[in-house]
Amino acid sequence: MPGPKKLVIVESPTKVKSIAQYLGDGFEVQASVGHIRDLIEPKNLPAELKTGSLGKFSVDVEKGFAPYYVVSDAKKKTVAELKKALAGASELYLATDEDREGEAIAWHLLEVLKPKVPVHRMVFHEITREAIEKARDNTRQIDGALVDAQETRRILDRLYGYEVSPVLWRKIGPGLSAGRVQSAATRLVVERERERLAFTAAGYWDLTAQLSPELDQLSKSEGFESRLARINGERVASGRDFDENGKLKSKATPLDEAGAKALAAALTAPGVNIAVSSVDSKPYTRRPAAPFTTSTLQQEASRKLRFSARQTMSVAQSLYENGYITYMRTDSPSLSQQALNAARSQAKSLYGAETVPDKPRLYAGKSKNAQEAHEAIRPAGETFRTPTQLASTLRGNDFKLYDLIWKRTVASQMADAKGVTASVTIAAGPTLVEGMTEPALAEFTASGTVITFRGFLHAYEEGQDEDRNGPAEPAEAKLPPLKEGQLLRAVSVDAAGHETSPPPRYTEASLVKTLDELGIGRPSTYASIISTIIDRGYVSPRGQALVPSWIAFSVVRLLEDYFGDLVNYDFTATLENDLDRIAGGEEDRVDWLNGFYFGNEGHRGLRNVIDNLGDIDARTVNSVVIAPDITLRIGKYGPYLEVREEGAAEDAVPRRVNIPADLAPDELTEAKARELIDAPVVVDRIIGVNPETGKNVVAKDGRFGPYVTEVDPEPETPVEAAAAVVEAAPAVAADGTAKKAPARKPAAKKSTAPKPRTASLFKSMDLATIDIETALRLLDLPRVVGDDPESGEPITAQNGKFGPYLKKGTDTRSITSEDMIFEIDLPGALELFAQPKYGARRASSALKEFEADPESGKPIRIKDGRFGAYVTDGVTNATIPKGETVEEVDFERAVQLLADKRAKGPAAPRKTAAKKAPAKKAAVKKPAAKKAPVKRAAASKTDGATTATKPAARKAPAAKTTAAKTTAAKTAATKAAPTT
Repeated sequence: MPGPKKLVIVESPTKVKSIAQYLGDGFEVQASVGHIRDLIEPKNLPAELKTGSLGKFSVDVEKGFAPYYVVSDAKKKTVAELKKALAGASELYLATDEDREGEAIAWHLLEVLKPKVPVHRMVFHEITREAIEKARDNTRQIDGALVDAQETRRILDRLYGYEVSPVLWRKIGPGLSAGRVQSAATRLVVERERERLAFTAAGYWDLTAQLSPELDQLSKSEGFESRLARINGERVASGRDFDENGKLKSKATPLDEAGAKALAAALTAPGVNIAVSSVDSKPYTRRPAAPFTTSTLQQEASRKLRFSARQTMSVAQSLYENGYITYMRTDSPSLSQQALNAARSQAKSLYGAETVPDKPRLYAGKSKNAQEAHEAIRPAGETFRTPTQLASTLRGNDFKLYDLIWKRTVASQMADAKGVTASVTIAAGPTLVEGMTEPALAEFTASGTVITFRGFLHAYEEGQDEDRNGPAEPAEAKLPPLKEGQLLRAVSVDAAGHETSPPPRYTEASLVKTLDELGIGRPSTYASIISTIIDRGYVSPRGQALVPSWIAFSVVRLLEDYFGDLVNYDFTATLENDLDRIAGGEEDRVDWLNGFYFGNEGHRGLRNVIDNLGDIDARTVNSVVIAPDITLRIGKYGPYLEVREEGAAEDAVPRRVNIPADLAPDELTEAKARELIDAPVVVDRIIGVNPETGKNVVAKDGRFGPYVTEVDPEPETPVEAAAAVVEAAPAVAADGTAKKAPARKPAAKKSTAPKPRTASLFKSMDLATIDIETALRLLDLPRVVGDDPESGEPITAQNGKFGPYLKKGTDTRSITSEDMIFEIDLPGALELFAQPKYGARRASSALKEFEADPESGKPIRIKDGRFGAYVTDGVTNATIPKGETVEEVDFERAVQLLADKRAKGPAAPRKTAAKKAPAKKAAVKKPAAKKAPVKRAAASKTDGATTATKPAARKAPAAKTTAAKTTAAKTAATKAAPTT
């Protein structure tokens, strides 16, 4: 009979199989599936603890910032399984990830499982046999300083979110949140949009000449391109010479349209002398980029593969867990000796010995923080597998990202690219130019780089962010052999007008790059930061660009005005450095949190800021002045323009003008605002009269879009109006006084008249052109298609919250378009109802279809659901993350999304108060029948918090045994924190 096994706990279920095969039969591997416990929501605290700071944050601020942890409902089953496995184990190996988060997960497992067997902390940065065996044989103890750093970060985020977010709810709107890093990231995007709003374009002209060394006019040579640089020794202005206000900021001479065209015509006239005035050559050298860190991988995958940061991290996680790459959360660009040997050996065999330098290239990172792994992201193993070798194993996005990582790693150990850059100056003229008082001597410049030794370029070339002023690296281009004094022929000279461009909006790649450069957040969190500000509605992707919403403007303005320190980039970056010092054991967790929350020398403290906010004028925070008479207001239902009409009284109500939902903030210039104000106002339009009711059918534009409705016609003559008044007047008594209203008159208010019929227009309909026939058809919906011949039930076609559909009793079927509501006949409806509701019928309406999922064996489809597009195999549904499009999701990505969703397990059921059985009617006199109303808590999510959206359901006493019990403040040495 085999003896007890050693239990190994990893984070992800994906790792279980591969690690188990490397460890052998003496080990059992199970997954915690991430964190098993976290700070409890304050609303779920036991009643006796809902006081003071513990009741507000689930953190006892007064007692050493002691956190109150609880095992989540979703993880109780996981914990039970781990305890059962541990009961029969001889040893416990905690093999969670090697960063702060992984260290904290290991510590929480230790606190909850309370093992009575030897415990080992096992860490590795790649899942290969060699790495796993080495980690098994070289274990260590849990690093308390790393756990302290993670816990400090978690408590910091809870305090920040729970203190600042309520201010946003009160002054801007519900559902908003503030966070230590997300607020700084949002501010970056908003500041860039402010720059674009303030930007004034400047116009300038330049000349481009195609010049050929072949003087024969019959020559077919297209020549080489050169640009005008100087006229009579004075430099010609380009886009770099204008500031953001459109003003010239240098001594360069701007060319206007007339001057540029006149000069172009003069230079192409017969007899103009064009000759090379100087030739300058210099060596060109380019070094390879360093191996990938988390930040640079996200940037490059965005540039080259169009991956979102979240998508990049999801694919990288899959590659790591399946043993293809090393750990994907790292700040270090360095490579181990094993990796250096592998990269150099592979480069030598693939591209030749001359492409590998004599000594390995060593790269040093700027970050020294202890939370990250200590090696770059690279292919796993002591011998790298080439993309060609994995072509049959990896597909889709997995293959694309592995290919990128492999190329970058190998190229990093290859020789510099070398070449020659030639710069040529060409003099044209002097020649007489219309409008100029003296002959003009135009100087053109051209340059070309010839790569003579490609070196690392054989394997890889780094991408670049958008640059409105041209590429940073010269493109490889050749110039013909030229020498000083050589005559040239002008093939063509073209004048072109240009406008300076505003600074480009952030993309995910450039935002990650800026966050990394400023030291805000950590690369391992950038994907979640960007996802958070998108999910909160602060920014939205428009192509690759990130566009801020007007709500983001209000949030950033309030934070800047009242919480300046918290969104200060240097302060936010300093917090990260402080967390690094805690991780390194150089600073105490409690001392640091005391300084952050209560203040210390040089820092006011969050508590002091909150206590001294003063009066915040919500109207000012939510307003942007566009012009003296035009103000943008960010209201509850979206932004609108408030216009004060000329000559209107001071107390006159300003006019409101809606703003199109797709109008980006930088597009709302004063000119655009006036265009919106001067646009024809959409007024209610009487389409016609319903012949059955005599009511007017009116087309209106409402808050939720265009619609039609019925209204009573207004009296047409004074006699009819008077009759209506008499009919509505009170009855008159014989003495001429009005009769008193019956005693029960107030109750009459409760009787409601039938509401007027209304119907939304279809998306294909136009408010300005809809006719009476179409309007009446809309008002008559739902349309009876016919009766089911078997059941006799009527089948109706109608529009619903989730689109057009058919209904028969309680059974429904979606239909593909709104127009089908009027077009579908009874045979077509019966055919739809004859198909399975979620079977073949649904397959035809899928946005995309793939082959069977390797785990479930069922076909994978992408469908459009209530909350957007999602991937499903009929068993598991996985929402496609924001920032990814349906077109980007291939089979491999779909499989990965489903696998991730399965790994998370089923969503925890919502806690709702149990419905009580109908009570027997009690006598009215009994006071016990009266119950106080339950107060509902306001709802909003924060970086580290989610307040209740519903009254907490009463828990049975047994449920409390799973909650954490508060103890004395935890010390860094013993980690004796309140636990479950």
